[in-house]
Amino acid sequence: MSYKFLDHATDAIIEVTAKDIKEAFAVAAEAEINLTLDQDKVEEKDKKEFTANGKDLRYLLFSWLEEIPFLLITEGFAIKRIEFNIEENDGYKINAVAYGEPLDTHKHNFKVEIKAPTFYDMEIKTNSQTYMRFLLDL
Repeated sequence: MSYKFLDHATDAIIEVTAKDIKEAFAVAAEAEINLTLDQDKVEEKDKKEFTANGKDLRYLLFSWLEEIPFLLITEGFAIKRIEFNIEENDGYKINAVAYGEPLDTHKHNFKVEIKAPTFYDMEIKTNSQTYMRFLLDL
């Protein structure tokens, strides 16, 4: 499992490679969190539950990538790790619990604010492994 940032003048393009769809969503979250702050500086002092929904995997990824910055920025919650499951039943749903602490911009080395994910150039391929590419508007 891995991710990498691709060159882009104003936004962040992230490519994810993982063994399966769940691991790909976990890696996407890790990439998004580490783009925003230093995840290794966050302590697990509290937790927040959240969900993401989508009619297909692209919409689920969009919703997932939207919820994480909401927790980080709007709720001021620095995320250390996320536990989650993905359900498929007439669409997709992620039930998640984020572990972390209140955001401290100095302690957590706050880097950049993510405005929103986009559908532009979003790609998800599932074969022997899962590949994702997505763009975040910064």
